[in-house]
Amino acid sequence: MDNMDALREQCFSCQSCPLAATRTKVVFGVGPVPSDIVFVGEGPGQQEDLSGEPFVGAAGKLLDDMLSIIDLGRHNCYICNIVKCRPPQNRDPKPEEQDACIGYLYEQLKLLQPKIVVCLGRIAAMRLIRPDFRITREHGQWTQKDGSWYSAIYHPSALLRDTAKRPDAFSDLLLLRKKARELGCL
Repeated sequence: MDNMDALREQCFSCQSCPLAATRTKVVFGVGPVPSDIVFVGEGPGQQEDLSGEPFVGAAGKLLDDMLSIIDLGRHNCYICNIVKCRPPQNRDPKPEEQDACIGYLYEQLKLLQPKIVVCLGRIAAMRLIRPDFRITREHGQWTQKDGSWYSAIYHPSALLRDTAKRPDAFSDLLLLRKKARELGCL
């Protein structure tokens, strides 16, 4: 795949897993191409399925607020998900659904050429960093992989459910800003 528009069109017609039958819209991703910093969640929720844009509901508002703290936003980073169609009742995407969609994400990352990939939550971290990744113990830590720096922070939805995690999330954001500055992303 040589450009993001062609990849997007291919993704929009995907029928590789049962999620295609229940989606309203494919939620591909938003942000500049290429992008030094990419945020990857697990999958779209109801509001995202309706709008076709990632992180637009309550979790998206929180994510936008979090990013603004460290001089980031949809104008200078890319935001996407592992799966591009909404799992029913916002359940976690099944491994076979992730497998059907992961090629799109890998192609996105190849086209984006990020210096930093931030996994939003444990599912993205387990898929992109390491299958046994433990978000409660390893959030905010950095690992280098495939020419990019990877880290994971709590998913904004988790922070809405459990406000006690917010101080850790704030510390992780400061570490992200520090790494972004080190790498010339900010």
